[in-house]
This record gives sequence, C-alpha cells and structure tokens, in this order.
Amino acid sequence: SRFIMSCNQRDSAEAKKNDVRLNGKKCSWASYMTNSPTMIVMIGLPARGKTYMSKKLTRYLNWIGVPTKVFNLGVYRREAVRSYKSYDFFRHDNEEAMKIRKQCALVALQDVKSYLTEEGGQIAVFDATNTTRERRDLIQAFVKENAFKVFFVESVCDDPDVIAANILEVKVSSPDYPERHRERIVDDFLKRIECYKVTYQPLDPDDYDRDLSFIKVINVGRRFLVNRVQDYIQSKIVYYLMNIHVHSHSIYLCRHGESDYNVEGRIGGDSELSPRGRHFSHALRDFVDEHKLSDLKVWTSQLRRTIQTAEELGVPYEQWKILNEIDAGVCEEMTYEMIQQTFPEEFALRDQDKYHYRYPGGESYQDLVQRLEPVIMELERQGNVLVICHQAVMRCLLAYFLDKSAGQIHLTTNVRTEKTFEENPAPFDSSLIHRRNSYTPLSSHDQVKRPRLYSAGNQPWLPLAPTPSALMPEGLESQVSDRVTG
Repeated sequence: SRFIMSCNQRDSAEAKKNDVRLNGKKCSWASYMTNSPTMIVMIGLPARGKTYMSKKLTRYLNWIGVPTKVFNLGVYRREAVRSYKSYDFFRHDNEEAMKIRKQCALVALQDVKSYLTEEGGQIAVFDATNTTRERRDLIQAFVKENAFKVFFVESVCDDPDVIAANILEVKVSSPDYPERHRERIVDDFLKRIECYKVTYQPLDPDDYDRDLSFIKVINVGRRFLVNRVQDYIQSKIVYYLMNIHVHSHSIYLCRHGESDYNVEGRIGGDSELSPRGRHFSHALRDFVDEHKLSDLKVWTSQLRRTIQTAEELGVPYEQWKILNEIDAGVCEEMTYEMIQQTFPEEFALRDQDKYHYRYPGGESYQDLVQRLEPVIMELERQGNVLVICHQAVMRCLLAYFLDKSAGQIHLTTNVRTEKTFEENPAPFDSSLIHRRNSYTPLSSHDQVKRPRLYSAGNQPWLPLAPTPSALMPEGLESQVSDRVTG
C-alpha cells in the first residue's frame, strides 16, 4: 500500500518542518558548517562500488557528528517487487518495470525529505544508479523545491577485474539471488549491467553538467575529477573520498600496557609502564611474532607508556602527537576522587554528559574526534597497521570502525572503592550544569592553558588545586577504569 500513496498525501507532515533541528539539538563542530541540508547523489553502473562508498561516507560523516543516512533504492525496489526473476526487469523498454522503478525513486525521495526536514538529518545519501539525465533532473527539481543542496558522486570503472571482483564479493550474496548459483548470478548480473549501459549518460563537466557540484571517482580512486565544490561539507566529502582505498588490510588497535598512574588511579600525565605493563608489552611482542605480522606498521602517541609498549616489539615505529590521550587540563594526574573533592562542579558536569564535557584547560571527546580525523584518513590509506594508543583515543577510533556516530560513544565509570562517589556526592550548584561544553569557548578565568607534559619532574602549575600528592588520602587504594558499554 505504501507504493500507491500520492506525493501530496506524504507532504502532509510539512507543518513540522525543521522542528528537531532548530529546537536546541546538540550538534558537533562539523554540524555548524552546514547551512542547509544536503543530498549526496550516487551515479554509476552496477558493480562500481557505489554502495560501498555510500556506507563508508555515511560512517565518516556520522562519526564527525553530521547526522547522515543512506537511502538505497534497491531496498525500495525489493519492497515493491518481492520476487526478482531476471535482468529483464532492468530493460529500458520494459514499461511496467520502468514505472515501478520511478515510483520507488519518488517514494525514496519523500523519505529523504522527511529525514532532512522532520527527523533532524543533515545529509542524505541517495544510493542508486541515477544513470540518466532525466533521473538527475528529477532530483535537481526535488532539491530546488525543498531548498536542499546537492552533490553528485559518480563512480566510473572500466577495469574488468575490479568489476568481476565486486560481483563475486557483493552481488552473489544479494537478496536478489536467493539460490546462490554462482555462475547463473554472474551471468544475470552482467546482462543487468548491459541494460543500464544502453541509457547511461555520464556527467558532462564541459557542457550539460558544468554547473553541478560533483566528483568523479575513476577506477576506484586512480584518478578524480572535481567540479564546483560549494561549501565546507562538500569539501570534506571530496577529502574523504580521495583518501579511501578499496583494498584488504588489517588494523590492530591496542591500548598501552598498564602504567604507574593506572595503578594509582590517576588520569593523564606521562608515567612509565608498571611491571605488569612491561609484562603486557612482552605478550604483545609474542602476539606479533606468532601471527607473523612482518609487514606491520606500528604507530604510537608521544607519551612514554605507548612508546615503551612499542619498543619491546623490536620493530620501527612512528610517534603521532595527535594520538596522545585526551587532555584532562587542570585535572591531569588526579584521581577521580581528587577531582570530585577539588572540583565538585566539574565532576558533576562530566558525569552528566561525558562526550561533550570539556576539562578546564583541556579537551572533550568531541574535541578528540576532531583531532583524530587525520589518523582515520591515514588508516584508510595504509596497509596493515598496529596502533598503540590510549583508552579515550581507542574509544573514538573504535566508534568509527564499528560504525557508531559520535553521540553513540556511551561512557560509564566503574569505580572500585570502599565507598563509591554516588553514595556520598559532594554538593554542587545545578545552575552550572551547562556552563562548559565542546561548543562554548574557553573564556572563564579558571581555564588555564599550560604545557601538556610535565610529569617527568616539573611541578604542574595548578592555581585552583593543591598538587595531586597532597590530595591523596593516606592508604587510599582505588582502581578507576572507564569502559565502552555501547
């Protein structure tokens, strides 16, 4: 019944337009760079990697905090036509099938409209072949009517090996082919491609499409053609697509071995490995040897606990400053109990919203995601890499690879002490709850910037607090660990 609904009926929700986006929704730094919703429109023959790029791009944009969703036209077509019989459905002279395909596109576009105007979405990826000017003109009229921006991504590939590999790796497992007969599937899909070739009209940068904003990705990233990039988000899209490579490789994420500060329950700082941490680094070396990871690149932060973990491997490694642990500002080298006693308001603020909370003079998780973006780009380009990093850094990297948006990094604190903080909370002024977060400037008098690395003997300058050693109650032994729970 869904497919016989008229577009006029589906427009009845227009009255609620923009409610979600405009009513106090927390957004990321990247979200503020978009002044209108954007459609990313994929173009290309089947088996050209459009869905692969759509999913990767959506994962990246969500990770940097721009709400993005894929609308795959194949899903709509399978909902309308439950049983796929053969490539004949895609013939340009099959009038009945052409009507169904166009109706599916119209329904998908209405869902795009709902997502961008009612559900708080900022970018919609329209994943379809869109190989004719007629279809692209329809989309152009749609975005103009709704005051959206549009950016086209055309995947052009004439490498038969790449096309064959894509058919075997992806299309053989498609819902269109439940029988899984390999040779029959390949034959039918190749004929489907030929049906599209009859009417395929590539983007023409010199004439018909010279005013469009687009990128042509040629032969899986060997060459690119970019035309009329309009804004910051479109430049980010181009930047990302020019960095992703379609190749098989392994990425190993490893936290450093236990440090002296881990034993004491202190955060941040630049302490060395504990005896157990050194034992862990030996075990990591055995793991690398056992799995014969001879072509492995090793990356560390510039803090000693990651460097000492890597040195045990006996292989070259690279130090990345942007892999340093989240900066806790004036709370560096303190335990969570010390933070609660000294800065009760800060302790409460962080407990309310750990992702957006920014330490005075330090960083938030949202800041960390922004800092780690170059690492993600390099990991997409490289071969096999072992990243030895820190807890907060690993959370953010895992969120990307596990396809979690920035807001889906759920953070809880597991405090193992005789009396938990929740049982005897320090009083705080609730009016301060929204005083500081990742999208307000560092402007209050108490937010002191100072050198990050001071634990090798230099006394930290903390005008608001005694030194950490003076705050540690005699005999207090606590183990504090943060963990990902979502």
